Amino acid sequence: MSIYLRKRGYHVSIYERRSDMRKSNVAAGRSINLALSNRGWKPLAEVGLEDDVSQMIIPMNGRMMHDTEGNLTFQAYGKEDQAINSISRGGLNQLLIEKAESKGVEVYFDHKCVDVDYESSVVTLGHNGIHIDMKADVIIGADGAYSAIRQVFQKTDRFNYNQQYIDHGYKELVIPAGKAGAFAIEKHALHIWPRGNYMLIALPNTDGSFTCTLFFPFEGERSFSTLKTDEQVLSFFNEVFPDAVDLMPTLLQDYRENPTSSLMTVKCFPWVKNHTLIIGDASHAIVPFYGQGMNSGFEDCRVLNDMLDEYGDDWDKVLPMYQDLRKPDADAILDLALQNFVEMRDLVADEHFLVRKKIEAKLNEQYPDKWIPLYSMVTFQEDIRYSEAIRRGKQQKAVMDKVMAHPDILKNWEAVELEEIVSQL
Repeated sequence: MSIYLRKRGYHVSIYERRSDMRKSNVAAGRSINLALSNRGWKPLAEVGLEDDVSQMIIPMNGRMMHDTEGNLTFQAYGKEDQAINSISRGGLNQLLIEKAESKGVEVYFDHKCVDVDYESSVVTLGHNGIHIDMKADVIIGADGAYSAIRQVFQKTDRFNYNQQYIDHGYKELVIPAGKAGAFAIEKHALHIWPRGNYMLIALPNTDGSFTCTLFFPFEGERSFSTLKTDEQVLSFFNEVFPDAVDLMPTLLQDYRENPTSSLMTVKCFPWVKNHTLIIGDASHAIVPFYGQGMNSGFEDCRVLNDMLDEYGDDWDKVLPMYQDLRKPDADAILDLALQNFVEMRDLVADEHFLVRKKIEAKLNEQYPDKWIPLYSMVTFQEDIRYSEAIRRGKQQKAVMDKVMAHPDILKNWEAVELEEIVSQL
């Protein structure tokens, strides 16, 4: 957002609570690898980062499912040339900071937001034990799921707020690179070990390693609360993820030492108080199961910039219009991300689900303008709003539910009348 605004000619300052990651040599906190798709690519290209980011990504053309016997099933995300891209959160953050500074954005680290007076547009910052008041024409809180700006909003009248932790947490594990940086498993895939109530995923890194994430219940018979000893962890992984164990020589150390982190969603409104705005996770935090958290945040920036273009930088007009336009899309992708968790951990191993996806792929191939699978609308069609994608997705689901109800569909799915299916829309 700072780069967009700097390109518009504004004097922009960023105040960041954390230290400069380039000097402290630490990653940007606990992190699931990011999956960059079209909605994120477009704004990155608009601010001039496309070439730099291209050097940092590994395209993933589909999901590679691992069953308990070690058998593999590949499911393409879209058409042959469509992929989502694995990228390091820390590497991307560093690139964004450097690009912002090169454009003249002033970045102040170790400055914590203590308070905001949105009536007078003053932010109070804490630095080295001293409080500093900074006045601005516009204040943008892009300060994450635990936003300090939003916490001030929450104390105001008629501010709606909903925060929900899901029952599952996550822990990061590692599949290291092989000899000479070789990838131990398929490089161009997002690997999933779906096991019903939980799952393991792995995303590739440019050094040949994979960042693995175990999504697991906090409580229950099989959960973080019951897997305590090395023996319990090893026994569980050997039984449930046997083909992964051989690839993870530091499994026990990683499990012991890496934190168990929670996952939450945030819905709130309004996002604007006078000339103070919250965007990204600050206004609509989501779970990572659609790979759209970063992409939707970058899209926030692009939409706001487009509206400033359209209305000649009239912030009084743009800010309320922006939140009214964007709120339905934020709610839509939050709901889709929660739904996709069920799909990833369970349905991707279901024969009916896989046949449904094959029929939808054929429909899209023959009727590309009339039938676009929901995943493709969200991931590859950046000009379709999230709210429109979920509306169309519900229509298509109702039609496909009827198709899949046919008693012989698993045997005869290739003989279905595609034109008849499309006509029901």
